[in-house]
Amino acid sequence: MDDNNKILKGNKTDGVENSVNAELEKSKAHIIVEIIEYVSNSVVIKTIIKKSTGNISIMSFDSGEGLVEKTSPFDSFAQIIEGSAEIVIDKASHLLKSGEGIIIPAHSPNFIKPNGRFKMISTIIKSGYE
Repeated sequence: MDDNNKILKGNKTDGVENSVNAELEKSKAHIIVEIIEYVSNSVVIKTIIKKSTGNISIMSFDSGEGLVEKTSPFDSFAQIIEGSAEIVIDKASHLLKSGEGIIIPAHSPNFIKPNGRFKMISTIIKSGYE
């Protein structure tokens, strides 16, 4: 595991930010699902792009791992790229499979329930809000 990854232990993780600002190499093709691995009993987060107007991260969740409820002042987009996951937005449950994505509206309480191992891309857009 290199320094560009953040590992969050336990199934009540409340962070989704990578503490390292490193991005993927530009102008090079990447197989996104292969640039992050599963780690036992952990959530791993790798930054793809981090800018003041938003960021894109890839995340891997081991079986039984999820994210606690949070509310963001920004819209975000979650796309499952391997496995499946249950994403709860404003108490409404959405089961997403590989290839499916969902927009999480700003100011909407949301969390991710464990549903086996899975990987996802998280995109947060920070512009357009006063």
